[in-house]
Amino acid sequence: MKMMFIGDVVGSGGRKALLDWVPVLRRDHHVSLVVANAENMAAGSGMTGATVREISKVVDVVTAGDHVWDQKGFESEIRELANVVRPANYHGDQPGCGWKIFRNPSGGDYAVIALQGQVFMRECAQNPFVAVTAVLNEIPVRIKTIFVDFHAEATSEKRAMGYFLEGKVTAVFGTHTHIQTADEQVLPGGTAIIADVGMVGGRRSVLGREVDAVLKKFTTGMPNRLPVVESDIQLDAAIVTYDYMTGRASEIRRISVSGAPPEADAAV
Repeated sequence: MKMMFIGDVVGSGGRKALLDWVPVLRRDHHVSLVVANAENMAAGSGMTGATVREISKVVDVVTAGDHVWDQKGFESEIRELANVVRPANYHGDQPGCGWKIFRNPSGGDYAVIALQGQVFMRECAQNPFVAVTAVLNEIPVRIKTIFVDFHAEATSEKRAMGYFLEGKVTAVFGTHTHIQTADEQVLPGGTAIIADVGMVGGRRSVLGREVDAVLKKFTTGMPNRLPVVESDIQLDAAIVTYDYMTGRASEIRRISVSGAPPEADAAV
């Protein structure tokens, strides 16, 4: 069985790239389920019910991180969105769920857990290592396949989480820093890990934002708007091959695509 995890989706350009590319990638890589971190897809910060429903045409599960509440009203909308998972180590009174179980039509149920890191992060999330231990104790033993989105700044913290969960989950995908790392591997315990999957955002950008605006901020030290790049989008993802009977991963592969999908090229 193969699943695809897609890195942070940025803006409307990122959403369009999902709609264009995911059906092609599903077909070409024989992917049976898709999970995407999409907390930056509404104008570059946060998500809305409408944007979740839009990408749910091609994505099965949507995960979030520190920008989950950036869009006004989403704290209410999330209650009605069955396929959205926000960090499990947020305070229990916050709306939404930190993990959920889903059905893969191609075979077997699977769980998705979202976590947020603490190192260099501005939000006051609880210890993710303690939180994920509690979550794993709640997940029914019949669920063998478990995917974790660890939304964190420090690669050291994300790498450590991979080792911490070795043999306990199917894969740990790092998100948040928008730069795809080259450290993907399957640990001896059968857990696939990667420190950061990357993003779905502008190829000429700084984390999906316009280069000139970011340079102005860095060179002058003055606050200014950082517009989202909505064209020439690159989609970063990781594809994991796993055994749904045991939950063990056997392979993880990075991919990165841009431009128009093959069908669109042929049509032109």
